[in-house]
Amino acid sequence: MTTSPRRAGTLMSLEMAGQPAVLARLAGRAATDMAAVRKLTPGGLAGVVFVARGSSDNAALFGRYLAELSSGRPAGLASPSLYTRYRAKVDWRGYVAVALSQSGETPEIISTCSAVRDAGATVIGITNEPGSLLAEVSDLVLSTDAGAERAVPATKTMTAQMLLVATVAAGLAGQEYGPDFARLPAAVESILADPEAADELAARWRDIDRLVVTGRGLAYATALEVALKIKETTGILAEGISAADLRHGPIATAYAGSPVLLIDAGGPAAADTRELAEQLHDRGAQATFLQVPANLPEPAQAIAAVVRGQQLARSLAIARGIDPDSPAGLTKVTPTT
Repeated sequence: MTTSPRRAGTLMSLEMAGQPAVLARLAGRAATDMAAVRKLTPGGLAGVVFVARGSSDNAALFGRYLAELSSGRPAGLASPSLYTRYRAKVDWRGYVAVALSQSGETPEIISTCSAVRDAGATVIGITNEPGSLLAEVSDLVLSTDAGAERAVPATKTMTAQMLLVATVAAGLAGQEYGPDFARLPAAVESILADPEAADELAARWRDIDRLVVTGRGLAYATALEVALKIKETTGILAEGISAADLRHGPIATAYAGSPVLLIDAGGPAAADTRELAEQLHDRGAQATFLQVPANLPEPAQAIAAVVRGQQLARSLAIARGIDPDSPAGLTKVTPTT
């Protein structure tokens, strides 16, 4: 599918441009959201499980890291097939299930939430459609409040979900909402105003057919999301992988000349990513760091890096003659059951 570069990605660009305002809105109401989460958190919290698919699954992984760090309780990702196909019978008393669905209508997310709620879980729904079916199976609904998203690749709803799962994680732990995200909207605005780095990398990688995207810790979720955006918009086989896993058997895929995109969000895992970059350079791979502001707290930097990845995905698609607003074979809502 080819299209005019002048018109390609118009919707995606407009929706990306809305992210600073959306993130500022969510940060502004964070104290209220956290109080609502605290109010319904079970005494003696047993654990936290995130329920999601697609881009939302990457936000869920981000939340899984933050929830376990902040609450001191185990956190993980649910497997919806256990409930929609295997009809698992599980005792969910004492658990909080956090369900993410941009549309709030994905059948298997609704079914899974209904099952775990009936089995004793408290369900928090995160969606861009607070009047959707997800609300009916949730004890608390937090809206991403991002407005209509018409381009197929999720942009503003994705970063909004990431900020909301951070809010939920802090609320579960009874923490005060700190300064971690105060500078995020301005940082995202600065990224959006400076597409040159993404355009230059897209021009260099226009003809690639495969790409490895890697990060560790909170940046792992970012790597998965950036890889997904590139796959969705360009058709390039982009694989998101943990920097720790890449250093094992998969390092064989990083041969001389092969492109590797590294995500550095700072924090305790950053040194591992820098060591991996040296190893990749020694192998002759085209190892390139995604350029993001480096003066942000790690969770905010991970979200900001997603926005730079959106820029790269859009630029790569246009460079390849593809309209990222409506990639071939994809729809806005995928009705998995």
